Amino acid sequence: MNPEELQLVLTIGYKGTGFSGFAEQENAHTVGGELHHALATFLRRPVDYVCAGRTDAGVHAQGQVVSLGVTRAERNTFSAEKIQRGLQALVEDGISIKAVSAAPPDFSARFSAVERSYTYRIAQGLKPVLTQDFTAWEPQALNIAVMKEAAAFLIGEHDFKTFCKTASSLDKNTVRTLHEVSVFEQDLLGEKTIAIHVVGNAFLHNMIRIMAGSLMLVGLGKRPVSWIGEALESADRTAAGPTAPASGLCFEKVSYPEGILEPW
Repeated sequence: MNPEELQLVLTIGYKGTGFSGFAEQENAHTVGGELHHALATFLRRPVDYVCAGRTDAGVHAQGQVVSLGVTRAERNTFSAEKIQRGLQALVEDGISIKAVSAAPPDFSARFSAVERSYTYRIAQGLKPVLTQDFTAWEPQALNIAVMKEAAAFLIGEHDFKTFCKTASSLDKNTVRTLHEVSVFEQDLLGEKTIAIHVVGNAFLHNMIRIMAGSLMLVGLGKRPVSWIGEALESADRTAAGPTAPASGLCFEKVSYPEGILEPW
């Protein structure tokens, strides 16, 4: 990258329903593919971008971050409003260009991140109507108190191999640090949900969905609170619960060192 270049940083949201995840795939409808086409069309040149974290098919985002190198000339040509409006016109419904920022040339949406946060939402009892695309549904009552107790076992630095898709854990460092795993009730469009909010430095493939599926077993009384800690220590995927549906997961936010992002 030339010294004159800097990073254009986009914060985007998307409804994951109907997309085959974020990462571009041949012959697949993806968020990344839509965004790549929009960026290349807007800038009228080939583009190469980096995202903060790839999400699976059906997973949503409120604060996904994407960065790509641009020239000073491009920065002087395009205002933040023009970039936001231009890209929004080029992407399909279900994707929102939420913010435009600038960062130094060595900034990476992925590698400069210090924290990422996700929320997994579960509608319980009555079948959800307005939130059914954004929640998992559990008809039976969940005991939120024991779910909170169990969630505490997951906070801190651990080997999360138990809570990772088996194929993705092979020959890979599976140690991660979670700063928060909180469980609380949340009213969403007038429908009651249980939210599992997770903040950490990075996450493994399916990690939060497996954690959510496991905490739900505890909430249903099918496993004791201590089982979560025992499963974690086993470093064995078969010791944990099922992978919860993608529809309940939302990528909420990415945090970076203070001052590294500036207004476009």
